[in-house]
Formats: sequence, structure tokens, C-alpha cells
Amino acid sequence: MGSYADPDRKLIIVRGAGDLATGTIIRLHNAGYKVIALEIERPTVIRRTVAFAEAVYEGSVAVEDTVAERASIETASYVIDRGNVPVVVDPELAVLSSFRPAVLVDAIIAKRNLGTSRSMAPFTIALGPGFEAGVDVDAVVETKRGHYLGRVIYSGSAIANTGIPGMIAGYAAERVIHSPCPGQFRGLREIGDIVSKGDVIAEVSSVPVHATIDGMLRGLLRSGLEVPSGFKIADIDPRGKDADHLTVSDKARAIGGGVLEAVDHFLNR
Repeated sequence: MGSYADPDRKLIIVRGAGDLATGTIIRLHNAGYKVIALEIERPTVIRRTVAFAEAVYEGSVAVEDTVAERASIETASYVIDRGNVPVVVDPELAVLSSFRPAVLVDAIIAKRNLGTSRSMAPFTIALGPGFEAGVDVDAVVETKRGHYLGRVIYSGSAIANTGIPGMIAGYAAERVIHSPCPGQFRGLREIGDIVSKGDVIAEVSSVPVHATIDGMLRGLLRSGLEVPSGFKIADIDPRGKDADHLTVSDKARAIGGGVLEAVDHFLNR
């Protein structure tokens, strides 16, 4: 793992580049920090229009005014020098052998710890449940919608995962769609489409997947990925045409604000 000797106080490594991680990365980047995002070889995000993870497939993507580029450990510095965010396929954190970040953020949102520890950087932050501040990491940021969203926790854990998505316009579990069976996913509609309950929006190994409510298709898995039964594959926003699928969500922005607060608190104390 990386050494604490002479860490780069402007460098932050973020594990994960899904939609919530991307909101966090953008806030850090806009505040003047250098950020390296880490991803797996085949990311399975559904809100692809607002996720830097798409750079793994597309080479480069832009969310709002920030550009992310797929990079290697060797080329990450060049991407940063261009003012962009490198996305490195590195689930094992080999990057810590070459870079000494001041802060490491676990933004995988797996609801459990997939190997992040306080030994990885002078200051570590995790998003959501599955971590205990002061034990697994130095700080945890609350990810559950509601009064405490974005709160920085220095002792204890985030609110436990209920398995029920946050309420939007009166809908919670109904707005998230899961795979009806194992197999290869194929999308039949596009993110941003307005759909009606019952419309066929995708298929998994020829089994049709229907819209569960009326609204805007805000998230849809990338076609060609293999999924197990019950895997999250789509997300419908019941606000319909009033939904925004091209910019960072209010939830992601609030979480990013919590991370930025924790980073600044650590570096300025």
C-alpha cells in the first residue's frame, strides 16, 4: 500500500465512479482537488448519463462541465494535467504503489466494505452503510435520503440499509427494476425516454422487462452485460419530463458536499 511519507495534499483517490461517486468527484474537482477514480473492468451502473464509470467503455465522458478519461496508472498524471479526471481500472488499488493521496474515498456503495482500510491513506472516508467511522475508515458520510443525508460521521455508522429505495414523488421500491432471471441484458429503450407502466423497456435472455410505473427512464444498464436474477437493471423517475437525467442528482450533490466538508476539515485542522 501507499506510504504516508509526503502525501500529495491536493490528491484524492475515489473507489468507484457510479452516479453518487461521480457527484462526489465533481464537487472535489470543482473545489480544486486532483481526483483519480478507480473502477472494475466491467462497471454495472444504471444511471450511465451521470456516471464517470462509462469512461471505461467509451474512453471519455463528460458530466456537467467535468470530463473523465479512461487511463492507466502510468497515464493518470497526464489526464490530471489536462484538467480532467482519470478513471483507472484498478479494483485492487495498485495505484497506491505510485501515488500518495492525502485522502481515499470508498464510493463503491456496496453496502459493505470491499477491502478499504484506514491504512490506505492519511485520511479515509466511506459513503453509506457497511463501515464504522473510527474503525474501518476515519469518517462516514450518510447516503440515506432524509434529514441526515450528507452528514459527516466521525464515530459510528451510517443508517443501516433497508433495501428500499428513497421516496420520490410518492414512489420507492416500485421505481427500481430488477432482472427477472439470470442472463444477458439488452436495453430496448434509451435513458431519458418517457415510458408508461407495462411498456417493454428491456429483456434478459429474451425474457421481457416491463416498466413498473409511468415516468422517465433515468437509469438503464448497458446492453451486453451478464446479470444474475434480481440484479438492479433500470430506474424510472415518476416525475416524468420534469426529471433530469443529464446532471448530478440532489442526493449525489449532498453526499459530495459531505465528502468535501470532511476533506477540508482534515486538511485544515
